Amino acid sequence: MAPLTLAVAVEDTRPDLSAIAAGADVAIRYATPAELPDAIDGADALLVWAFTAGGVADAWPRAAALRWMHVSSAGVDRVLTPQVVASDVVVTNVRGVLDDAIAEYVLGLVLAFAKDLPGTLRRQGERRWEHRPTERLRGARALVVGPGAIGRAIGSLLGGVGMGVDAVARSRRDGDATFAAVHGQADLGAVIGDYHYVIVAAPLTDGTRGMLDAGAIAAMAPDARLINVARGPIVDEEALTAALLRGDIAGAALDVFHDEPLPAEHPLWRCPNVIISPHMAGDFVGWRDSLLGVFLDNFARFRSGRPLLNVVRKELGFVV
Repeated sequence: MAPLTLAVAVEDTRPDLSAIAAGADVAIRYATPAELPDAIDGADALLVWAFTAGGVADAWPRAAALRWMHVSSAGVDRVLTPQVVASDVVVTNVRGVLDDAIAEYVLGLVLAFAKDLPGTLRRQGERRWEHRPTERLRGARALVVGPGAIGRAIGSLLGGVGMGVDAVARSRRDGDATFAAVHGQADLGAVIGDYHYVIVAAPLTDGTRGMLDAGAIAAMAPDARLINVARGPIVDEEALTAALLRGDIAGAALDVFHDEPLPAEHPLWRCPNVIISPHMAGDFVGWRDSLLGVFLDNFARFRSGRPLLNVVRKELGFVV
C-alpha cells in the first residue's frame, strides 16, 4: 500500500492510534488548532478528534491533498463550511455510536420532570418532608424534532414506557413503528401545542437553524417541557429564556447552548424548572473508545479502497 499521512486535530485529549502507528507506511501528525494548517498540508486524511473542530476552517486552504475527513461526533455542522461542502473530500462521522446513550439520557430527563426529582432533591437538602403526587408517563405525548437515528432511538424508548410519540421531519410522511405520525417542519407551529414534551434531536443545518423560534415556543402548551440534546442554535435561546422566566411553559432540559460553556451570567442559570447539563447526553463510560473504533474501522476501509461507513451527505448536513 502507498504511504499515507494522517492529520489529527486535537485539543485536550489524543486518541490512541498505536494500532495504525506501528506501520512504517503511515505518518501521523497530531495538531492543535494553531498547528493544523501545517499538519493538514499534504495529508491524505484528517481525523477531527477535537469536539469543537477548532482550526479546521482556517486550515482548509492547505488541504489540497485531502481525500477524507472523519469527524468524531454525530453532528458535523462545525466542519461543513461552504468550502468543505464544495470540495471532493469525503466526510464521515460516528453515526450510531451515541444513539442509545442519548435516548437513555432523554428518558432520564423525562422521568426527572414527571416525577419531580429536582424538587425531591431540593426538599431533601432542606430536610423538608413534603408528600405530593407526580405525573404518569403512560399516556403523555412527546414530539421528537428530527426523526433520524438518534430521534428514532429516543422515540423507541419513550414509546416503550407507554408514551405516545410523534415526530417532525423536513416533510410530512406516514407514521411507522416508532412514530404514530410524522409532521412536516412547516406544520411545527400548528402541532407543537398538542405535546407534553418537545425533544430536539435534529442536526444543525441551514434548514433547522432557529426552527424552534419565538412563535413555536409561544405555541407550546403551558404544561409542556422542551428538551434539547441536539445543537443550541436550533432553538431561539432568548425566546426560550423569556418564556421560562414568565412561566409560559413548565420547564426545559438543555444539554446544548448557543455559546458553550454557558456563561455564568446567563439568565438560563436562574430560570425555574430548568435542568442544565454540559453537552454530555451521549457521553457514556467508554464512549471515546467506541468513537475511536468507528474511525479505525473506516481507516482500514480507506486504506484498502472499500466503501466508507457513515458517509455524510454534505449538501444536507447528515448521513442519509
